Amino acid sequence: MPDYTRTHLQQLEAEAIYVLREVAAQFERPVLLFSGGKDSILLVHLARRAFWPGRIPFPLLHIDTGHNFPETLAFRDRLVRQMDVELLVRYVQDSIDRGRVVEERGPTASRNALQTVTLLDALIELRADAAIGGARRDEEKARAKERFFSHRDRFGQWDPKNQRPELWNLYNGRKTPGEHFRVFPLSNWTELDIWQYIQAQGIELPSLYFAHRRDVFSRDGVLLAVSPYLSLLPGEKAENRLVRFRTIGDMTCTGATESAATTVAEVIAELIASRISERGTRADDKRSEAAMEERKRQGYF
Repeated sequence: MPDYTRTHLQQLEAEAIYVLREVAAQFERPVLLFSGGKDSILLVHLARRAFWPGRIPFPLLHIDTGHNFPETLAFRDRLVRQMDVELLVRYVQDSIDRGRVVEERGPTASRNALQTVTLLDALIELRADAAIGGARRDEEKARAKERFFSHRDRFGQWDPKNQRPELWNLYNGRKTPGEHFRVFPLSNWTELDIWQYIQAQGIELPSLYFAHRRDVFSRDGVLLAVSPYLSLLPGEKAENRLVRFRTIGDMTCTGATESAATTVAEVIAELIASRISERGTRADDKRSEAAMEERKRQGYF
């Protein structure tokens, strides 16, 4: 029975903490997938609240494409020191060097999809039976099909038609050897909820989330940051604009949005007025209508 004396954000917080504690209770070797984005940062803060005054009882796992924003990596390392939590990093470049994946070529080449193999290899290496992620149902239609405890078979693949019922906040973490679960404590949060909670708790974020001047160029309707990982095509022109990022990922596919919002309050006001979805700035989601679902079936985040 919901506690209607709680605020909306308190309800969401209590639900996420309950899910995190269920993970600690049901699984032997969970990891928390960490991208350096606001959702994974929020998960770390919620995990700290869930297990305080003890340490967070599982490591952070970052799959590094090698094409990260420098600001993301600097923030990640600072957060790990402040939180006194274990950080594990696995590199897409290592997967390329071992011949596990083949680097994409061409003007739209990205390592974003290559992360799947690196992630699945890491979960096998670490014998992880649960991977906690910051995905939310409002982000994208494929992610709306996920449960809190989302089963993956022994190949790491996801079948959206074969998920377990979750009634009365009961989560079934039973599995056979080789299988694992993806767990999404933020399933019922929206982008606006995330920012309002960040404001209420005074949580620090990477500077990329706030307006700053950066050299960008437009490709297929997406503003991409000028970087060593992308070459300008004929007709494309770099411009210095005032932008911020709504999501943070691989520099080759993470789009910026023009914005003057320099504070959390200004970002919230901007989101309330926006009619563009958060992942509308992701170039990798524009490859096909079912791009995200195809990647998720193969084991993507």
